[in-house]
Amino acid sequence: MADLVSLSTVPQADSLDDDTLMRLAVAASQRYPDDVRGEVRLLCRSENATFVMQGPAGRRYAMRLHRGGYHRREDIVSELAWLAALRDAGYQVPEPVATRDGETVLTLSLEKESGDEEGQRHAVLFGWIAGDMPTNAVDPQAFRRLGGITAHLHRHSRHWKRPPGFQRIVWNHQTMVGERGHWGRWQDAPNLKADDHPVIAAAIERIGAELEAYGRSPRRYGLIHADLRLTNLLIEGNATRIIDFDDCGFGWYLHDLAAALSFEEHHPRAGRWVEEWLAGYREVEPLEQADLAIVPTMIAQRRIQLLAWAGSHAQTRQAADLGPDWADHSVRLVRRYLEGKLPVGAE
Repeated sequence: MADLVSLSTVPQADSLDDDTLMRLAVAASQRYPDDVRGEVRLLCRSENATFVMQGPAGRRYAMRLHRGGYHRREDIVSELAWLAALRDAGYQVPEPVATRDGETVLTLSLEKESGDEEGQRHAVLFGWIAGDMPTNAVDPQAFRRLGGITAHLHRHSRHWKRPPGFQRIVWNHQTMVGERGHWGRWQDAPNLKADDHPVIAAAIERIGAELEAYGRSPRRYGLIHADLRLTNLLIEGNATRIIDFDDCGFGWYLHDLAAALSFEEHHPRAGRWVEEWLAGYREVEPLEQADLAIVPTMIAQRRIQLLAWAGSHAQTRQAADLGPDWADHSVRLVRRYLEGKLPVGAE
């Protein structure tokens, strides 16, 4: 499968302050119909800025204001196309709201004094999705449900005929942990000791060789969510809703297992989480021995990718909350991988 985007380095954090983002969000809100438009407030800043818009009659909406340089407008349109196909297939996923002009992806111009080279931002308004996030602190079997849901998404991905012009970000070995990776350089991770760089470099070389041997056949590599963690599920009664497709793109299907553990691979129960996820997945879709054998490689690659994320997003609250020992845990897990062990757990 040919890569659909270049490996060029993209900006890793939004250069705009909260006041500028709020002005953009308010400007975007004015383009919606009267029965939708309402007061906006900033909910959180992570990869993008997310706002809550309180519409008439108590209705709420989630506005995603994209940071510059990460997704092109065509990428976002393609994400919405997959969401539409998933809704048609019965999945409960976010649904965009159209403006008065019928647009679902807005392009907003920035003021010249903002100093932003992109000069614009894209925004999407979604209907609010109700539900509670499952938590690994309560029941490790939440990962069984997550594995099953992921398998259903993969089944849809394998059989869905993508529309002409469909394009999304590519998650391969180089774009995840290479020198020009989408999330920056792992060497820049906070608290990562220079003496530990050779260990990570050795793991990256081994990961690359193992993934090359595993290959990118359509059964193993395709359109994935790429960030399907428990925090991106919402449960209400018997209904399970899937949110935050912002990172969806082309990658190895089993990368979604590694992504499910994101930032917490060193948790004492992480090994149990892997077992539950795989059990749930195999209730829906089969896995070959080669798939099971590549799991440690996927997990090690993801943890190194997250080192890069922590470095390029060091100014965010989420990166700060990882704590001073997170990089040391990462090195320990990478050593476990090099020793032929599953790179998870506290010891």
